Amino acid sequence: MISNELLLGLIAFAFVSSITPGPNNLMLLASGANFGLRRSMPHMMGISLGHAFMVLLLGLGLGQVFVTWPVTHTVLKILSVLYMGWLAWKIAHAAAPEAGGREGKPFTFLQAAAFQWVNPKAWVMGVTAVTVYATPEAGWFGALLVAVVFCATNFPSVSVWAWMGTQVARFLSSPARLRAFNWSCATLLIASLWPVLAG
Repeated sequence: MISNELLLGLIAFAFVSSITPGPNNLMLLASGANFGLRRSMPHMMGISLGHAFMVLLLGLGLGQVFVTWPVTHTVLKILSVLYMGWLAWKIAHAAAPEAGGREGKPFTFLQAAAFQWVNPKAWVMGVTAVTVYATPEAGWFGALLVAVVFCATNFPSVSVWAWMGTQVARFLSSPARLRAFNWSCATLLIASLWPVLAG
């Protein structure tokens, strides 16, 4: 069983790592601004449940794949960079639904859940949590507990970013401002790849 001190540490780690800036939160900021909170809900749910599922699998031994076959880590890096570059392009060229743009669609639940597998920050969060908080003696229960804590902590954390996007939207009434905001979010998303590219 996990001690109370370890559980509190896990909750604090899950909260801090979930609410700080990263690819998920930057994309939700843009989604909230472009589509509103209600239409961003599947995106938020996909992040929380998708990441929790990934953490669970890591806790059950998936992380051993990178130890056994190091090339898989390099492949994941390349896929992450390519996919996030494509997402940045989509954000930069997003149009609000009322503008009639073809790109005016928020992420679906499955898209957001699948994105966790190429999100470098999600991997770091998951591997760190499983390594530090899922003690070997806890077995599968430890992995499940870490995943549940992340899910419960992650959803309110990412919701804050989507809500902030809705507040920012008040100042994005002109197409030029919205375009500048989207390009800024896209640039920050690319900048978030620096630890991957530098590593």
